[in-house]
Amino acid sequence: MPPSQTEMSVKSDIELRVTTPHGEHTEQTFRTIGGSTKDDEQLQRLGKRPLLNRGFGFMSILGFSCSALLSWEGILVTSISGLLNGGPAGVIWGFLINWVGTISVYTALGELASMAPTAGGQYHWVALMAPRSCSSFLAYMTAWMTTLAWQALAVSVGYIIATMLQGIIVLTNPTYVPENWHTVLIIWLAGVFAVLVNSTTSRAIAKFEGFILILHLAGFFGVLVPMVYFAPHNDPAEVFTTFLNTGGWSTQGLSFFVGFPAIAGSLLGADCAVHMSEEIQHAAVVVPRALLFTIIINGTLAFAMAIALMFCLVDLEGALGAAETMYYPFLQIFYASVKSITGACVMACIVFVMAVFSSVGVYASASRMLWSFSRDRGLPCDRYLVKLTGRALPVNAILTTLAITVLLSLIVLGSAIALNALLSLAIAALFSSYLLVCGLLLWRRTTGAFQPHYNASEVISPGNLAWGPWKLPEPLGVFNNVVACLYSILLLFWSFWPQTTPTTPENANWSVLVWGAVVIFSIVWYIIRAKKYFKGPIKEVEFLKKCNVTRTFVFELSIIIVTALIEIRISYLEPWSLYQEAPSIRDTVEEGYLDMCTAHFHMLPTWDGKNAIAFRDAAGVNTLENYETIFYEDVKIEEGQEE
Repeated sequence: MPPSQTEMSVKSDIELRVTTPHGEHTEQTFRTIGGSTKDDEQLQRLGKRPLLNRGFGFMSILGFSCSALLSWEGILVTSISGLLNGGPAGVIWGFLINWVGTISVYTALGELASMAPTAGGQYHWVALMAPRSCSSFLAYMTAWMTTLAWQALAVSVGYIIATMLQGIIVLTNPTYVPENWHTVLIIWLAGVFAVLVNSTTSRAIAKFEGFILILHLAGFFGVLVPMVYFAPHNDPAEVFTTFLNTGGWSTQGLSFFVGFPAIAGSLLGADCAVHMSEEIQHAAVVVPRALLFTIIINGTLAFAMAIALMFCLVDLEGALGAAETMYYPFLQIFYASVKSITGACVMACIVFVMAVFSSVGVYASASRMLWSFSRDRGLPCDRYLVKLTGRALPVNAILTTLAITVLLSLIVLGSAIALNALLSLAIAALFSSYLLVCGLLLWRRTTGAFQPHYNASEVISPGNLAWGPWKLPEPLGVFNNVVACLYSILLLFWSFWPQTTPTTPENANWSVLVWGAVVIFSIVWYIIRAKKYFKGPIKEVEFLKKCNVTRTFVFELSIIIVTALIEIRISYLEPWSLYQEAPSIRDTVEEGYLDMCTAHFHMLPTWDGKNAIAFRDAAGVNTLENYETIFYEDVKIEEGQEE
């Protein structure tokens, strides 16, 4: 059953659910920091306080994931490496292999997201599944890899946006000479746009992403139909059997695998829904469904676009040559198809607009990962990064992502090739985390560590793993898990290879250096300092099983209520009509009726006649020093006696 309007309200109210002496039942929900919805309770079972607003439903998070994934648009961009090493047939068959492997990986991630839907994603799952002796270390390494990957993706998307715009300008004005500093400024502008959209509200972003999903699907046909209709076509044999080796590799097979990871870039980023889990309604079911729907829908669109692009690639030499002047061969293919600069620019602008919109989802996911890691004290300046605005948005983490993008974009001033290798870095970093997660999942599921789907009262911990409501049946789950591990190893290995040989500093793949530097730094920093304070995901709340107490308050960990009951003058408990007529706390204080009865806890009187507000605040401070979350069920006072 979907949550009621009361459950979706602001999470800072303090109320009680009361049964009157006349048998009338009035639902006044007590709201802790974490709220009382099933989503919030599930997060509390993982030890986390629900602090973010859940504004995303299935369709909005599907649009969010589809736009961030940028599949059919991405295959137009990443096809250049596949063409140089693999040719048309390498692009088609390489994409199919990547698609199947990515589905397998995201299916495994979906099972874990159903069990533990948190913004931390991979590193939280590693902390749950890894052996206790190395749990914190592996979680720390995974968190760094995932954080690095999403920051690299944020810069990569900005670079794609900048170079695509410059390529469109060259198409319309061949005399324009792209300058590196132009590229940097456009990257900054794209980042500012993403930050502005992400600084609104989660509900506004959800509506925005729903619109983007429609544009994503409509834009596909807006590009595909004119290109296929107007362009001359290659023979099927040229598309499906023509392999190329322009990188100078010793064999065609080696050349194919060198171009293989770049094609996977068009399917990268669907797990952004995982890092938005704490802002999604019914996350345990919606997140895994969004992962699979995203990769199936986007994979289908991208595969169709790849086939259409290869059939319309009549002038292969001209398209490869256009990569030197317009950055991307698809701009030349568009022009050769419609024989019109205006028409080609309109088609290219559709791709450009979708790339700009994708930056919103990438920045959102990157900032949530940054915020989650800081919440567990894994990053420097975590006190700053973990702060939320009044609208429950991690704006500091969003601004930090922009700052990192600004700094890394300066690499373009020295070498555009080095920045272009960030896509390979993102692939390597993400699939490092995927491999570790899928490997631990395979170990745990084959050793029987997972229990059946948990009920509402169980705590999820390393010693108490339980499947979520969404999982693959066995033995299909084990088989899929094995495929996911093998594919992750394959992609991780080839993502470090340069595109051409012999390799020089100018054409080298520097992602292996950056990836290795981050790994070494993480290990050294963990040994020197981080192991003293990073113990994996911090358990912010204790989730206790609900108890039932007859003829009294039903409560958990309720120091506030216990204190209040001692202080209450029970004789003041009048019929319910007096509760309904009680003035507000402001009026009560102004008129001096400090002991006036009310249905709300913050108006309970005290023996000594002190200000009710001061009493409530003191009790709250005293309690929250020891307990961060308190849960209440129905309250029923059937009789009272003054001691």
